[in-house]
Amino acid sequence: MRTRGFTLIELLVVIAIIAILAAILFPVFARAKEAAKRTTCLSNMRQIGIGFMLYLGDEDDRCPDRRDLKTSLPDGYRPWTVWPPSDPRAGWADVVLGAYLHSNALWSCPSVLGGALADLPQVRQDTSLDRRTSTRYWMWRFDQTTDAIPLDNMWGKTPDGAVLDLQAAHNPQAGFPQGTADVELLVDPYFPKTIPTVPAAIKGKAVHQGGRNRLLLDGHAKFLVDARTNS
Repeated sequence: MRTRGFTLIELLVVIAIIAILAAILFPVFARAKEAAKRTTCLSNMRQIGIGFMLYLGDEDDRCPDRRDLKTSLPDGYRPWTVWPPSDPRAGWADVVLGAYLHSNALWSCPSVLGGALADLPQVRQDTSLDRRTSTRYWMWRFDQTTDAIPLDNMWGKTPDGAVLDLQAAHNPQAGFPQGTADVELLVDPYFPKTIPTVPAAIKGKAVHQGGRNRLLLDGHAKFLVDARTNS
């Protein structure tokens, strides 16, 4: 008896069909995976927002003033010479809000871990000397260490007072907020391609394609499309 096998042409056709399906489906799977990570990132931010609100409730509605941690944490203040001109890293907040959050893992978006931005000095801030705990989010309104608190920083201020100061600051990045829902509290790192002082190797790079997740001062989080980052 003779058994019938596949001919070479049949095998090649099957391989070609599999290759075509893979080419079609792999980008779909990659987008779905990134969408899941972006959702997890938003969840992280919302939990951090809850922790921040709990802190405000315990501290007479005043934001933390831990400018000392900006300089005393490992690597100190702004250990780079390029953009950004201040230090928006959020290591100090991990220390202050630790009693409310109970998990350092919330401070790193899953999309940034293992990526090109994960260990940049502008992104990663270790909160322990053994480098076991780190943060990779930015908090622009807590980015200065000067004795006189700038109008566009929120150290020690009430949320409503911070809004009034931001209105008076005329900071083009902060805009003219009408309330706490317009004030950015926490954001994914991003490196605008429109700024000359951003190094070429990271110009336009962001944690998420085409924009960034951000947490607002009223506690809600959402994705912001940003044409200054790569799509």
